[in-house]
Amino acid sequence: MSFADITADLRARLPELRGRLTANAELAPITWFRVGGPAQVLFTPEDEADLAYFLKHVDPDLPVTVIGLCSNMIVRDGGVPGVVIRLGRGFSRITVEDGFRVRAGTAVPDVKVARAAADAGIAGLAFFRGIPGSIGGALRMNGGAYGGETVDVLIEVRAVDRQGTIHVVPARDLGMTYRHSGAPGNWIFTEALFQGRDGDPEEIAAEMDSITERREASQPIKSRTGGSTFKNPPGGKSWELIDAAGCRGLTVGGAQVSEKHCNFLINTGDATAADIETLGETVRARVKETSGVELQWEIKRIGVPA
Repeated sequence: MSFADITADLRARLPELRGRLTANAELAPITWFRVGGPAQVLFTPEDEADLAYFLKHVDPDLPVTVIGLCSNMIVRDGGVPGVVIRLGRGFSRITVEDGFRVRAGTAVPDVKVARAAADAGIAGLAFFRGIPGSIGGALRMNGGAYGGETVDVLIEVRAVDRQGTIHVVPARDLGMTYRHSGAPGNWIFTEALFQGRDGDPEEIAAEMDSITERREASQPIKSRTGGSTFKNPPGGKSWELIDAAGCRGLTVGGAQVSEKHCNFLINTGDATAADIETLGETVRARVKETSGVELQWEIKRIGVPA
């Protein structure tokens, strides 16, 4: 599957663009599931100003999709039309500030924020060790793990909208709830400021080690997976409903419900994106039939079918 190459036209329309444009860029190798088709164009902006320039001057009808580390995402087999934006080096800074604060670009992996805070003796951010993604994804989904959520420690964010306008917004205005942010869907987060508290580096490191051990013991983190598949319903746990519906170990093509933790889907080696998504929908249908609960996807799905 390949798309028409529109990079030359974009360059002509955006003469001051400094970032990299790649036509028909393969996305499967950068997704944790290792599946999916290409991006029609993959754009890696140089910095926030470059991103804002692109968004301000690009055709407003051109589809724009944002990805991060693709740890909680299915890219469909037909690929992603339009432009896929992936933030890179220009959004990867971490700085420790006075008052037990940490500022991080949204391309920074969550675990690096946890480590930077631990090294600085800043407690309260260790839970980021248990979230396998980047800060951008944590902001978009109010990522959380092991008793902490992004909203608990977030002070403010920077974001660029589809018109290229830069916003600086306090956390209280983002409407964050369980695995959800109320920020406009076309905002691209570029930076976040977090508030921790005074802590002992050794104690924080021990907490992070405990999180690592618990993840390794309970989750199939060494498999080709996409993290937690479904949001927990109010007052319940998705994995318990999936297990009760007899879905542990269920397969569709090369996709399987993990035997280790049945709210995880895994690519056993030759799965397609369609296999994984079909398996997820099969699980949803069986849980609905057996419990009456309609599970909601936590994994983001982008692109078009083959």
